[in-house]
Amino acid sequence: MSTLLLDAEALYADLLKGVSRLLHPDTVLVGIWSGGAWLAERLQRDLSLAGEPGVISSSLHRDDFGSKGMSASADHTKLPFEVEGRHILLIDDVLYTGRTTRAVINELFDFGRPASVTLAVLVDRGGRELPIEPAFSAARVNLAAALRLRLARDESGRFSFDVKGD
Repeated sequence: MSTLLLDAEALYADLLKGVSRLLHPDTVLVGIWSGGAWLAERLQRDLSLAGEPGVISSSLHRDDFGSKGMSASADHTKLPFEVEGRHILLIDDVLYTGRTTRAVINELFDFGRPASVTLAVLVDRGGRELPIEPAFSAARVNLAAALRLRLARDESGRFSFDVKGD
């Protein structure tokens, strides 16, 4: 595992600014498990938003469920608010193919029909296989398909990136 030369904390500051421009009066944050959930939690605090952010897992709606099986994150969906009619701001750490986002949107609709769903990500690495684009990304990077970019968080809550090969 190696550390990518991206400053995750500086990108978080950019994400914070970008997300603040996407908020409606009744917007709720929903972080995609796990890196997106960490980001949503910190954004909720730094933006002084009331309540707590939601967390959503893609496990039950993945199109590769048959080959990967049930993920340990399957029980991580927690939406402490009504989804019906709300403006949902999905937060993720890394957007790649779009398959996780698609699965999460399917999961979200199991809880009701939101007024809107908007996506904000820390890093967009391109390589989309589905027509999914973020409304905001703090950075765009190009990585070889064999590499995996993952957000890490230390004990103090500071973010960094790890890159590893398949």
